[in-house]
Amino acid sequence: MISWKRMDELRAELGDDDFEEVVGLFLDEVEGALQRLAATQSASALQEDLHALRGSALNLGMQQLATLCREAETMLERGDPGLPDIAPIAAAFDASRALLAENRLIATG
Repeated sequence: MISWKRMDELRAELGDDDFEEVVGLFLDEVEGALQRLAATQSASALQEDLHALRGSALNLGMQQLATLCREAETMLERGDPGLPDIAPIAAAFDASRALLAENRLIATG
């Protein structure tokens, strides 16, 4: 679900304070993106948000989240009927956030 190696590399590159800030900004960004994804009926808007979310997830080592975003992007690129289900993406984000909290990489409450 999360590449802890990537998390460690990022922390080493940024230092503790900047790492925590980057992770916090990412979590805020994802929450906003998930709200937009749930509200939009535009395939192009979905694709833009999914692409940005996937890139950010990869940078932070959130492999499952990135994979689900890529699968949804692919569905849109192929022109499959309907819009992708965002629920698995939201669930992967929630699980990743819980793991970050469990490993004390983010503050809780």
